[in-house]
Amino acid sequence: MEYNKEFFEKVFSTKRLERYFNLYPGDAGRAILHYRCNLQLAEAFYTSLSVLEVTLRNALCRELETMTGRPDWYAVFPTTPGLSKLNRYITQANKQIAGRHESITPSKVVAELTLGFWVSLLNSEYERLLWKDLRRAFPYMPKHLRQRKNVSSPLNQFRMFRNRVFHNESICWNLSRVEDIHNEMVTMMGWINKDVPAWLQQTDRFAEVCGQIRKTMGWK
Repeated sequence: MEYNKEFFEKVFSTKRLERYFNLYPGDAGRAILHYRCNLQLAEAFYTSLSVLEVTLRNALCRELETMTGRPDWYAVFPTTPGLSKLNRYITQANKQIAGRHESITPSKVVAELTLGFWVSLLNSEYERLLWKDLRRAFPYMPKHLRQRKNVSSPLNQFRMFRNRVFHNESICWNLSRVEDIHNEMVTMMGWINKDVPAWLQQTDRFAEVCGQIRKTMGWK
């Protein structure tokens, strides 16, 4: 089987691959190699993205439980002025759980909630209602940086980047910027729990894969 341009355009679509083929006119082999590197880079991000999401979710969940004094902290959203819009995430989570014919419990609702939900809690519209309590989810954040925007802004960038990774979109173009994003993610994890970055390093292959891609593509 020859994995040529026609094969890749048929399997992955011409639109998805046109950026690669346009970059290397007359050299389909290099375009395909670049696309393969994009897949490898996306795979290498899975560990850090997953650990960040779970670490963030659990830290915010703990603070919400403390704030409301109940494990189903989300139950107060519909009756709390300014938070009612968040209830749509809870409704959707309940539907997903019910659709699997499972019992709806606080732990299952929390696990079902999307990264978009957790990140939205730190948006400016909820600063007055939530930031005072949720800032405790970042106990190792340097004091001079302890403002909501310094958490919300990078988290929203990570969320958008995560969507690009998980939807097989192009990320392998400016490796220096991608490395910065990874470093910023690790820094954020350290703000939540100072021991997470060292633990992550034991399984995270991101730096290794970046090195391999630079060598494969001949990039500095």
